[in-house]
Amino acid sequence: MKISTLVLALALVGIGTECVLAQSYPNRPIRLVVASSPGGASDILARMLAQKLGEELGQQVVVDNRGGASGVIGTDIVAKATPDGYTLLIIQPSLTINPSMIRKLPYDAVRDFAPISHVVDACQILTVNAAVPAKTVKDLIALARAKPGQLTFGSPGIGTSPHMTAELFKQTAGVDMPQVLFKGSGAAFISLISGEITAAVSTALSAMPHVKSGRLRALGVTTAQRIKILPDVPTLAETGLPGFVTTQWFGFLAPAGTPRPIIDRLYQALTRGASGADFVERMTAQGVEVVNRKPEEFAALIKHEIAQWAKVIKTAGISPQ
Repeated sequence: MKISTLVLALALVGIGTECVLAQSYPNRPIRLVVASSPGGASDILARMLAQKLGEELGQQVVVDNRGGASGVIGTDIVAKATPDGYTLLIIQPSLTINPSMIRKLPYDAVRDFAPISHVVDACQILTVNAAVPAKTVKDLIALARAKPGQLTFGSPGIGTSPHMTAELFKQTAGVDMPQVLFKGSGAAFISLISGEITAAVSTALSAMPHVKSGRLRALGVTTAQRIKILPDVPTLAETGLPGFVTTQWFGFLAPAGTPRPIIDRLYQALTRGASGADFVERMTAQGVEVVNRKPEEFAALIKHEIAQWAKVIKTAGISPQ
């Protein structure tokens, strides 16, 4: 047999094996790793999607919380798991922030994972204490420029999505607003409501109760379009910061090397599950948009954000730990 014929035959055998594997997949429970502790946004979303995914695939999807080290512990578990579709990861922007924040990651954020789907985008809201004399984003920028270093941002920890979004806002708007870092969003909100800090960026889910109560004022949202639960609040791009778009997205990854037919099966099942009217309605009510972007689109987002946050972190003078 000629070498070219042999190579073709082996390739066809490989394709056939993958197809058979995908047809029998899954035949046992799937583990969904959450790289954070129970109760957070990732955990809540993971449990909702685990149920939907399990219903679509006909197998139980078990949520496994492996928090710690800014999401590195849980992420590394999946990076080193067998690429057979039985260990998955739900991830958020920490995946793209950590490469610039942590000197020696035990995995490569691009090379070691196979993107499955960018499932949802959670809107972030720029809020200020109700007593701050800024009714709009332009007012806040003017106030910050008039009082350099006196107005402050509160963030739920270094390297978090709100921390990075606030840094991006400062750099785009050209303002000096020092960040006060807290251990979690709860502590940041307490300080913001009491007036100890001026502003904060947080998800709509976290901020809306305080906005509705009147204790905080919503000045702008970080998404490309306004959100339904705050139709009168403009996007930051509308307020004079063109191109300013960032979200706290959530997506699914598998270990690199997972057969493409299995990736496709998972993407299709996730898309069907997340497209249900009940899920979409629940997400919309919390300022979350269901996007169901394909593996290639998710891969492009990851690469784009790694470069974006690397630039923001360097400009901010934040040294990797």
